[in-house]
Amino acid sequence: MNFSSLWRNVWLAAALLVVGTGAARSADWPRQITDSHGSHTLEHKPLRIVSTSVTLTGSLLAIDAPVIASGATTPNNRVADDQGFLRQWGSVAKARKLTRLYIGEPSAEAVAAQMPDLILVSASGGDSALALYDQLSQIAPTIVVDYGDESWQALLTRLGAITGEEKQAAARIASFNQRLAEVKQRIKLPPQPVSSLVYTAAARSANLWTPESAQGKLLQQLGMTLATLPAGLHGGHSQGKRSDIIQLGGENLAAGLNGQSLFLFAGDNKDADAIYANPLLAHLPAVQHKRVYALGSETFRLDYYSAMLILDRLNTLLAPGQ
Repeated sequence: MNFSSLWRNVWLAAALLVVGTGAARSADWPRQITDSHGSHTLEHKPLRIVSTSVTLTGSLLAIDAPVIASGATTPNNRVADDQGFLRQWGSVAKARKLTRLYIGEPSAEAVAAQMPDLILVSASGGDSALALYDQLSQIAPTIVVDYGDESWQALLTRLGAITGEEKQAAARIASFNQRLAEVKQRIKLPPQPVSSLVYTAAARSANLWTPESAQGKLLQQLGMTLATLPAGLHGGHSQGKRSDIIQLGGENLAAGLNGQSLFLFAGDNKDADAIYANPLLAHLPAVQHKRVYALGSETFRLDYYSAMLILDRLNTLLAPGQ
């Protein structure tokens, strides 16, 4: 049996499993979903979703989509728990008995073993399994999702449409909007404009979040203004074509962190102290005036869970009297 036939048989077995549960068509199905690879027909509401992207998994959990397995990152690092799942939703994943597919390097065999009826792949980033698209699409309908240039709310809405969980997606967004309005009223904004970043102390480098990033959009929702890069400064891109980050290093690091205040994602007070201790950054106004705000190690990727944590953290950092 060749590779293609093997996956086709696995998919047929999964389809029979779905039919056997009685989860047949409803008025809302089938649905046509369009991505960068064309138009896809989903015959029924998915019951066994595999996420090859650890970034997408948090949003799937937030809308109660039936995600059964997920790719993972390196366990027990600053952004991930002992399973390699992101810390902000790791406890939810354990409660729902989410299976870890693999760590880092994608595996079509691991995906096939879960007998999914829908596979989700990120278009870019370190958790993208796009290189395996042809293999994965032989297992089950495979949708490519580009999360790099939209807010987490837009992503949640799109995943709700793909999975049939529109109502839960809307409810989560409404809950966040209510909390956002409360926090916006309470906090006092620091000097503007601001730079939003992830800092790597060992390499003395940073990923700068752009206005197109989910992180940048969140700060703008709170009334903040993102600093623009100096003319002629260009950062790097090592994770595919992405509009949400600009990589800064060397002499570009200080020049690129030109905000009057710095908001540090995926970092705690130790990371803020590392910025203060970097002599190449000592002249920055944000460093001189101690305006580096660490938002917590759970905020590397934005989803419903981390966005709510950020609001709580900003309320603690910036609300008068806190």
